[in-house]
Amino acid sequence: MNHPVAIAPSILSADFSKLGEEVSAIDQAGAEYIHIDVMDGHFVPNLTFGPPVIKAIRKCTKKPFDVHLMIAPVDPLLQDFADAGADIITVHIESGAHVHRTLQHIRKLGKKPGITLCPATPPEAIAYLMDMVDLVLVMTVNPGFGGQSFIESQLPKIAAIRRMIDATGRDIRLEVDGGVNKETAPKVIAAGADVLVAGSAVFNAGVSYKDAMNALRPPR
Repeated sequence: MNHPVAIAPSILSADFSKLGEEVSAIDQAGAEYIHIDVMDGHFVPNLTFGPPVIKAIRKCTKKPFDVHLMIAPVDPLLQDFADAGADIITVHIESGAHVHRTLQHIRKLGKKPGITLCPATPPEAIAYLMDMVDLVLVMTVNPGFGGQSFIESQLPKIAAIRRMIDATGRDIRLEVDGGVNKETAPKVIAAGADVLVAGSAVFNAGVSYKDAMNALRPPR
């Protein structure tokens, strides 16, 4: 299914001293999703947000919370993130041996399940999960830090996953996260992505959030 390109600003790059205001600002500027990068200092080398922070900012917007869990083990915390206000819960194929069960659990919690692939993981790794997910997230940097450079070798992977999605006939969004900016956005869109996660390219662009997001969208 064809969707207009959606922008999901990553609040990892927002001003943490006024996080609620930042969430409201990107909402009003036209963000379709609020992307929340949850890191545990174990699966990835950084620490970020937990369920209490997500719960605190939930009241600042009605836009969907796109919660990317870079944690392992992930299953014990799914209920907490669901209760905090996540709408989409995305987990890594690399985070555990029983991801099929994890995706079932997310769906049972009434949330949309997503699956993520690190740069070294081939698209075939998720072939037997395509009937279970509402979103596939391709990492175009190695997860753990914002502000990294885009890994060009991921473009064929994005295109391959687009073909996999189209073959299912299901309404699955294809999201890209990592080094997305004015130069790389057209490339990932051309490869088949329809949701762009952007942190620095929105929050540190030096222009209004609306203008920064519009710069990532395809020309009308």
